[in-house]
Amino acid sequence: HELGMVTGVVESVRQAAEANHADKVLKVSLSVGEMTEAIEASLRFAFEVLTEGTMSEGAELEINMVTPRSLCLDCGAEYEHDRFHMVCPECGGYNTKLLAGRELQIDSIEVDLPDD
Repeated sequence: HELGMVTGVVESVRQAAEANHADKVLKVSLSVGEMTEAIEASLRFAFEVLTEGTMSEGAELEINMVTPRSLCLDCGAEYEHDRFHMVCPECGGYNTKLLAGRELQIDSIEVDLPDD
């Protein structure tokens, strides 16, 4: 699961770094929603394995785990919750819309550019 997620991240980072003529990737910052059920340690391991021998090898991986947040479509309350308890704390309703917590996005990439 995490290997598949990180494969796409590593490829996107490579493309962005090459497009900007970078020599080396120094840091990658990600936001990962808790609802993806990704395990942070597994993401880090996959990143380390997949970047071996690439311009991203040794890059720092910063992971911001995003807490799930929903909107109650019955009463309009917006609230944070864990992966298992999405019931509205205000009205007890089940008619909710997930606003945050399923993302997997690259927030930033730091690279080393050539001196010329």
